[in-house]
Amino acid sequence: MALSTIAASVSTGVMNSLLKKLTMLLGDEYHKLKGVRNKVLSLHDEFTSMNGLLVSLAEMEELNGQAKAWRDQVREMSYDIEDCIDDFMHDLEEKGATTGFLKKTAERLKKLKMRHQIANKIEGIEARILEVHERRMRYKLDEYIPPVSSIVRVDPRALAIFAEPTGLVGIDGPRDELVELLMDQDRELKVVSIVGFGGLGKTTLGSHVLRKIQGQFNCHAFVSVSLKPDVPRLLRSLLWKLNGQQLSQSCNLDDVIRNIREYLLNKRYFIIIDDIWDISAWEIIKYAFPGNNHGSRVLTTTRIYSVADACCSKGRECVYKMKSLNDQDSRRLFLSRVFGLGEPCPGELEKVSTDILKKCGGVPLAVISISSLLADKPKQTFEFVMNYLGSMFEGNPTLEQMRQILELSYRNLPSHLKTCLLYLGMYPEDNIINRDDLLRQWIAEGFVCTTPRQDAEDVAISYFNELINRSMIQPVRTEYNCEVLSCRLHDIMLDVIRSKIEEDNFIAILNDPKVLLAVHRNIRRVSLQCHGEECRVTPAMVNGALSKVRSVVVFGGFSCPSTMVLKSVRVLHLDIDGNKVLDLTCVSGLSQLRYFKVFCSSTGVMLKLPSHIGKLRQLETFDLRASVLKLPSDIASLPRLSHLIVFPNTVFPDGICRLRSLRSVWTFNLHRNSVQNVEGLGELTNLRKFVFRWTGKDLVEGARRMDVLRCSLERICGSLKILWMLRAGGEPLDGWSTFSPPPIHLREMQLWGCVFSAIPKWSAHLCDLQSLGFAVRGAGFNGDGVAILAGLPSLVYLWLQVKESPEQRVHIPGNGVAFRALKHLKLDCPDPSLTFEAGAMPRLEKLELQFELISYEHVGSAEGLLDGIKQLPARLREIELCIYGEEEDHVAAAKSSLKIALEKHHPGAELHIN
Repeated sequence: MALSTIAASVSTGVMNSLLKKLTMLLGDEYHKLKGVRNKVLSLHDEFTSMNGLLVSLAEMEELNGQAKAWRDQVREMSYDIEDCIDDFMHDLEEKGATTGFLKKTAERLKKLKMRHQIANKIEGIEARILEVHERRMRYKLDEYIPPVSSIVRVDPRALAIFAEPTGLVGIDGPRDELVELLMDQDRELKVVSIVGFGGLGKTTLGSHVLRKIQGQFNCHAFVSVSLKPDVPRLLRSLLWKLNGQQLSQSCNLDDVIRNIREYLLNKRYFIIIDDIWDISAWEIIKYAFPGNNHGSRVLTTTRIYSVADACCSKGRECVYKMKSLNDQDSRRLFLSRVFGLGEPCPGELEKVSTDILKKCGGVPLAVISISSLLADKPKQTFEFVMNYLGSMFEGNPTLEQMRQILELSYRNLPSHLKTCLLYLGMYPEDNIINRDDLLRQWIAEGFVCTTPRQDAEDVAISYFNELINRSMIQPVRTEYNCEVLSCRLHDIMLDVIRSKIEEDNFIAILNDPKVLLAVHRNIRRVSLQCHGEECRVTPAMVNGALSKVRSVVVFGGFSCPSTMVLKSVRVLHLDIDGNKVLDLTCVSGLSQLRYFKVFCSSTGVMLKLPSHIGKLRQLETFDLRASVLKLPSDIASLPRLSHLIVFPNTVFPDGICRLRSLRSVWTFNLHRNSVQNVEGLGELTNLRKFVFRWTGKDLVEGARRMDVLRCSLERICGSLKILWMLRAGGEPLDGWSTFSPPPIHLREMQLWGCVFSAIPKWSAHLCDLQSLGFAVRGAGFNGDGVAILAGLPSLVYLWLQVKESPEQRVHIPGNGVAFRALKHLKLDCPDPSLTFEAGAMPRLEKLELQFELISYEHVGSAEGLLDGIKQLPARLREIELCIYGEEEDHVAAAKSSLKIALEKHHPGAELHIN
C-alpha cells in the first residue's frame, strides 16, 4: 500500500468537510450577504472539481512528485479555508441572535469596514486557489486515470470470528493443550507463556483458556501490556479488575504491589498478562504474584521467545509455541467468513480460494483480513487479490508480510472509511475505544456525510459497522442485539496506521509535550499520551505548533493556562488520571468546539468549569465523567447540543426545555433538579435516550416527581427509544408500578429502583421492546406475569430480579410463540424452582441464573431446581450459574447436580458455575 494513496484519501476527508461549509454559505440563510454568494459559488465549483481529482488519486497505486506536492498543498489549503469560513460564520452568529440575526447582519454588512473584511478574506482564498489551479494545469494532473440507504448492520459472521467460540476454528486443540499444561497437580505458583508473532491469535487463545478454567479459581483477571508500558498504571488496573479497588495516582509502585499481594495471598488466582514486549517489565510485574501454594496460575503472551523464557517459572517446558492453522482449519475459517458458516465454496471459486489460502500461510489474522475483504465479492475480486498477493507469503510469514496483508485490506476501503480508520490512531495501544465517543468525534471533525434520509449519527454507525464487517477493527463489547458498543485495534493494524498518520500530518502522537516547542509545522490533530506525568500545554505551544489544531486528545495528567485559546479546536477529549484540580475555565473561548469530554479515572478530582459557556454555539457533545456540582448557568442556550452526559449528583440549571436538539441525557437527577426541569423534558422532541436517578429519601416526593416525569415522557413518546432508571440502595421508589405505562415505542427499558408487586399488565403493550430489566416481588413472579413477558414479540434480552421466593413453581411456557425472540435470559431469584416446558425459549443462546438456596429439599436433584433443562434449545451456547446459601454442603450438592445435568444435555455450551 503506497503512503501517497493513503495521503490522498486523507485529503478527500478534509475536502468533504470544506464542501459542506461552502454549501451552507450557498443556502437561503446567507442570500442577503451581497457580493459573497457568487464568489462562494465559484469556490464551491472549483473545490468540487479538486475533490474529484483527489478521489481519483486516492485509488492509484503510486503518485509522482508533482501530484504529491499538489495534493499536500490542497490539503493544507482546505484546512485553512475551512477555518476561515468557520471564523466568518461564527462572527456573524455571535453578533446576532439565533433567530432573526440575518436581518441584523445584513444591515451591519452595509458598513464599509465589514465589507472590506469579507472582501479581503475571499480575495485571499481566491489567490491561493488560483495558484493551486495553475499548478494542476501545469502538471496535467487530470490525465491521471483512476481504476464506483439504510444503516449498515454488523455482519454476524464478523462477530463470530472474534466473539463466538464456535466461530473460532482450530482453537479447541491448542486450548486443551494449554489447559493441560496449566492444570496439573502442582500446588506451587506456575507461570506459563504463549509465544508467537502478531496475528497468530495468542490473545484469543488466552481468553478462551480463561473461559474454560476460570471457575476453578477464586479470582481471575486479564490485563494487556503495551510496547512502552506504564507498569504502575497497569498494576492499578489489575487491582481494580480483581477487587474493584481504585488506587489514586499518588500511590507509589510498592503500595500497588503490596495491595495486590495482600489480596491474592490466601486465594487461588489465575491472571493473564497479555503481550509483554520486554523482560524488564515482567521483572517488576512478577512481584505482584505471591507463591501461596494454592495452585495459582499466571499465563503470559508475547511475540518474543526470550521474554517467554524469562517469564516461565519452570523454564522452556512451560513455553507454549503458537502454531499456524492447518489447511483444514484455515479453509473452515476462510469459507465461514466469505460465504457463511457451513456454506460450501462455489465451484468457480474453488481453485482461486485454495491459492489465496496457501499464500496466507495459516495465519488467522491474514485469513480473517483477506476473507473479510472478499465477503460477497465477485470472482474478479478474488482473482485481483490473488494476483496482488504474488509471493508475499511464500515460506514462513513475517510481521512485515502481515503488514502488507493489512495494507491490502486498507487499500480496498472507500476514502471516507480510510479517514475514519486513521482517526483511531489517536488512541493508545490496547485502548478499549467506546463506539459512541468515536462516532461523535468523527461527526465533530466533519468526516461523516449525511443523506436526506439519514442523520449524521446513523451514517456514522454505518461507517463503524462497516469497519467491523471488514475486520479492520475488533469488537470488544457486544450488546444483546449484536450491536458493537466498543472496539480495539489489533496491534499490527495500529502499527500500520501509525506509520501513515505522521507522513500526512494527520495526527501527531506525543509522549512528551515539550516536543511541540521544536515543531515547525501546523499540527492539525494531537494525541498527548503522558501517563505517569502531567502534560502542560503552554501559551508558546498554543501560538506555535498548536495554533491550528482541530482535535486534542489527552491520556494522563493535563493542565492548561486559563489564557489558552485553541480557536480551531473541534474535539477536546481528556482522559485524566493524575490531576487533583483541573482548570477548564478556558473552554468558554473555544468557539469551534463540537465535542467535549472529560473522564477522570482517579477519584477526588476537582473540575473548574466556566460559569458561562453560551459562546460554544457549535457544541454537540458535553460529556463530564467527573464530579461536577452544577452545570454552567447558560448551557440551555446552546442550540446544537445533542448529548449531555454527567454524573448523577449534577444539578441542571433551569431552562432545559430550550435544548431542543438533545438526543441523549445521562444522568438526570430527579431529586436534585427542579420540578420545572422535570416538566421541561416533555419539550425535548428529539430525545432518544434518557437515563435518570433518584437520590432522595422522601418517597412521597419521589413518587410525585415520578408522576411528573411520566407525563413529560408521554409527550415525547414518538422519539424516546431508551429509558433507564438507576438507583443505588435505599427504599424502592414507586412510579410506574401503579400508574399508566411508559412510552410504548421504547426499545430498551431498565428500571432499577422500582420493585413491582406484580409484573405490570401494561408491559404487554411494549411491542417494540428488545431489552427489559426490572425487579418484582416473589408473589408477582407467577404464571400470569410470565405469560405477559412471554408474549412480547421483540424481546431479546430479559433481566429479572425476584426479591422473594415465588409462592409456587414457575413454568416457562413452550408453546412455540412464548419468548420467541429471546436470546439472553438473566434471572436472579431465591429458590427458583423453575420448569422449562418443551420448546421453551427456542432462540435462547445465553442463560444466566443467580439464586440463593433457601429450601434444601431438592439440592441433589437438578430437576428439582431447574426442571426441563433438556428442553432448552440446542443453540444454547453459554450458561452461567451463581449459587449461594448458608449451608455450604447443600450449595456444593446443588452445583454438582446442575453441572452433571447441563453437561449431559448441553455439551456444546460453555458452562460457568460460581
